[in-house]
Amino acid sequence: MAKTRIIAGIELGSSKVSTLIAQVLTDATTFEQTINIVGVATVEAKGIRKGQIVNLDEAVEATISSVEAAERMAGYNLNSAYIALGGGHLSSQNSQGVVAISDPEGEITSSDLDRVIEAASAVSLPSSREIVHVMPIEYVVDGESGVKDPVGMSGVRLEVKTHLITASTSAIKNIRKAINEVGVDIEGLVFTGLAASEAVLSQTEKELGCVCIDIGGGTTSVAAFIDGAISHSDVIPIGAKNITNDLAIGMRVSLESAEKVKVALSQEASRKGKAKKSESDQIGLKDLGVEEVKNVSRKTLIEGIIRPRLNEIFTMVRMDLDRAGLADRIPSGAIITGGGALTVGAIDSAKRMLALPVRLGLPKGVGGLIDDVINPSFATNVGLIAYGAKVGPDEYFSSLTSKFKLPSKGLAGKLVDTLRDLLP
Repeated sequence: MAKTRIIAGIELGSSKVSTLIAQVLTDATTFEQTINIVGVATVEAKGIRKGQIVNLDEAVEATISSVEAAERMAGYNLNSAYIALGGGHLSSQNSQGVVAISDPEGEITSSDLDRVIEAASAVSLPSSREIVHVMPIEYVVDGESGVKDPVGMSGVRLEVKTHLITASTSAIKNIRKAINEVGVDIEGLVFTGLAASEAVLSQTEKELGCVCIDIGGGTTSVAAFIDGAISHSDVIPIGAKNITNDLAIGMRVSLESAEKVKVALSQEASRKGKAKKSESDQIGLKDLGVEEVKNVSRKTLIEGIIRPRLNEIFTMVRMDLDRAGLADRIPSGAIITGGGALTVGAIDSAKRMLALPVRLGLPKGVGGLIDDVINPSFATNVGLIAYGAKVGPDEYFSSLTSKFKLPSKGLAGKLVDTLRDLLP
């Protein structure tokens, strides 16, 4: 028998507000999951700048439009959703925790894991900040490091190295308020870089060491993985909108016209590929609806305006990795995703600035309306669904035994205890 759940992911980005609704089928025997996209909608972002809400009413209005459009497509009313959390207010640090095993003669239990993670979470933070994620990097049992899951092992001392992601309390309150006004409950807040990683990275890449670079409209999220666990994360306050701004200034046209030119160049590059060179260096802008300029040099736009800004973004990523001491520990290279990853020349620029292998990250592991979502710009949304699906089954299957939690009194109570012990 398969258990069906509806999971939704909402991203309040700098350039778009997108909603994804998926049906997740979990097999009760094998625990295998099938994710089918049933609803997807995107609207232009309003009231959001660099991942943070700057006008609550406009942000709520855009989110309502996105959610309602996705609901109509899915034929389902949304009750709750996972929300992407981005913006320059996010920061990260690594922390350690140590506890004594509760039963030195026995085995390490899940309660010991909870205690050691709680110890690692006890870090000094300003009142204006709160912890969003506490993610174990590795466990150490009696000095033996590199342990991924110590439950069932024997030991006296348990340590954990964790990666903490913190955010501004006021920014989180604004997002919660906006989503609650839409009429949707928040199942969880997920860092955009972590969500995108869930959608585009393979387990092998995580184990070998890689970095996921999610280029959004106003910010670029970085998530580096070592030995299968996230070890570093950051948000760089530059994104694809900066490229559009540069084009608008360089061409002396409106932002809307500059965006059309940027998209046209990206589409042209993906159609023709690297093998086929363009016959003419001139781009006719009349067909794009840009009336301000008749013709413009393709080389000037790509090499003179777009490439320098891309180089700046990836140089800042490289500096960030160098500061964290990870630049030489990610042999699987960089996986770039997000809407900005489609910008013409992004992969070449990343290879040059990072000195690493680079590939474009496309969301994977989903079915249904995949024509709409197998696109780097939907990596965060698909990752939110994958994140929710990963959390869900444990909660569901652990709740199966709760059906037997009757009052434990007398003979009836003993009978219930016996039945519970016999359950697989």
